[in-house]
Amino acid sequence: MRAEAQTHIDQIDAALALVRRFLDWDRAVRRLHELNARVEDPKLWDDPKQAQSVMQERRRLDEAIEAVKAIQSERDDTIELMEMAEAEGDEGMVDEGVAGLAALAERAERDKIKALLAGEADANDSYIEINAGAGGTESQDWAEMLQRMYTRWAERRGMKVELIDHHSGEQAGIKSATLLLKGENAYGYAKTESGVHRLVRISPYDSAARRHTSFSSVWVYPVIDDDIQIDINESELRINTYRASGAGGQHINTTNSAVRITHLPTGIVVQCQNQRSQHKNKAEAYNQLRARLYERELAEREAAANAQHASKTDIGWGHQIRSYVLQPYQLVKDLRTGVTSTAPSDVLDGDLDKFMAAALSQRVTGETVEVEDVE
Repeated sequence: MRAEAQTHIDQIDAALALVRRFLDWDRAVRRLHELNARVEDPKLWDDPKQAQSVMQERRRLDEAIEAVKAIQSERDDTIELMEMAEAEGDEGMVDEGVAGLAALAERAERDKIKALLAGEADANDSYIEINAGAGGTESQDWAEMLQRMYTRWAERRGMKVELIDHHSGEQAGIKSATLLLKGENAYGYAKTESGVHRLVRISPYDSAARRHTSFSSVWVYPVIDDDIQIDINESELRINTYRASGAGGQHINTTNSAVRITHLPTGIVVQCQNQRSQHKNKAEAYNQLRARLYERELAEREAAANAQHASKTDIGWGHQIRSYVLQPYQLVKDLRTGVTSTAPSDVLDGDLDKFMAAALSQRVTGETVEVEDVE
């Protein structure tokens, strides 16, 4: 077997093994049989809401299981044909087999990511909150670069992006911003981005052209609907209003239309200023609070595998999940998975998929990668 063909086979096998592990294969097959039996019971539709839930779970499991079976079957058939072609000296047929395995490896990778996006809230829209760390203008400029990066990533995936909250820096950049991403699996993909992001570059704000290190934090949480019950005691909230800081005409800057809500038991703070109406901003901030509390609950369930999501960390050394080095060389390195890119400009323009895919896979395996940080 050619080396390149074996490489593709290994990629296919690794992807299928991860999906089987994620699904808990034997349990998933048994569960699908149970769901198929329930669907055949006419009484299921006496409760439409429950029936819809059963059908969704059945469809998800059926698609994932059939995808694994189809790829496994095509893998085996292709290998068999290649072995026959090699025995007969048919190099053209072998070349076709290698190309077929390459395409199958890409398909297995896509199906793997699709299967991994099956968490409770993965299909939901998502909030992305960005906060500049200590460092003044440098960190605030970096926070704005991250805002653009996630906006470009979402747009590449056909998502709609709304700026929910925005606080400008004194000279440049932003102190904080909250984006609302609307699209398929927005939270499922973006949830792996929560953490501290570190930038190393020659500062455009330093007349001596010295190298600076800046930090900003990213916090991702899902949009939730009314079907998810999150109990909030109004007496545990502190609600403040203030003048919006962004552009928006005379009205938005001269009235206390912006709203900030603090959940006292957890210390969670949310804010909204994108609407002219204080009432609308309060409603949106309340939705964000429900989403943050729900994300907190999801994080607690994931426990050790996602301990970094259970509480915010300091925005500084020792807590970063990814480093972006623009000088003296060009490198982006994810410190959790070891995935790197030598094209920081592409990453900052929204090319994040391989980082997200690796982080999603790591959530299943629980394996940590020992990598040295980059200076």
